[in-house]
Amino acid sequence: MKWRDMRRSSNVDDRRGGGGGGFRLPGGFGRRTGTGGVTPRRAGGGGIGMIVILIIVAVVFGINPLELLSGGGLTGGGNAPSTQTPQTQTRTAPSSDELSELAARVFGDTEDVWTRLFQEKGWQYETATLTFFSGSTQSACGFASAAAGPFYCPGDKRVFIDLSFFQQLARRFEAPGDFAQAYVIAHEVGHHIQNQIGILGRFNEARRRMSETQANQLSIRVELQADCFAGVWGHFAAQRGLLETGDIDEALNAAEQIGDDALQRRTQGYVVPESFNHGTSEQRHRWFRRGFETGSIDACDTFTADRV
Repeated sequence: MKWRDMRRSSNVDDRRGGGGGGFRLPGGFGRRTGTGGVTPRRAGGGGIGMIVILIIVAVVFGINPLELLSGGGLTGGGNAPSTQTPQTQTRTAPSSDELSELAARVFGDTEDVWTRLFQEKGWQYETATLTFFSGSTQSACGFASAAAGPFYCPGDKRVFIDLSFFQQLARRFEAPGDFAQAYVIAHEVGHHIQNQIGILGRFNEARRRMSETQANQLSIRVELQADCFAGVWGHFAAQRGLLETGDIDEALNAAEQIGDDALQRRTQGYVVPESFNHGTSEQRHRWFRRGFETGSIDACDTFTADRV
């Protein structure tokens, strides 16, 4: 990916080395821990169990809608079957400064793409803030820990990430590559899009009247839409010649490796479909590709689709 040709965002807050509190894993979108590892005021429901929560937090580079809406972080996660065979890294891992530069430039490019797409619909895009931290930090959704993975907090409109997550993504989850990293950023920005168009707010209200199983099913649709929005950004990056051979495979592989089913198999050896709240590898793959192939916001309506 030609990320150095992308515009660097000015909406970056670097808190690395600044200490912070310990983010305790909350539970999903609001209490459940599915969204990113923020432990917001216990934003989400709470009963998937700590193992599942940890899985979601670690695997999902995004935020769990359950956590996000209730004040927790939105961390997307999810898998999409990858069309690429896990690669073996033969070069030196990028430095933290290089990763922060990549993230800031990808973030800036998402700003450019979404500003234009919003304008085409007569809307106004409000930028979010990309926040780097090390170990733990404070957000409007609660304390965040690096163990929870990247997440979006609607309360302060910030995407939080400890850059060490990218190393885990490559080594532990076998999803290396700069476009895999870009996918993580674009997915979290997808949650910001949902926040602006009212999706997250409506989800938060709806889940309060639902059972845990029903809330998990709705959460999956929220996460898959964020994957689709990430694909929409990728569509326009490709259109401008910023992608290189193998980039799409990197993103699809990342989506696949962090799907609920893949994560549970890796961490506990079996899957519990009822606890899924980010989507399977196949679903994540399919919705990212849909956004990438269409470049359309309207094509990402996971809520009325017969087949999620």
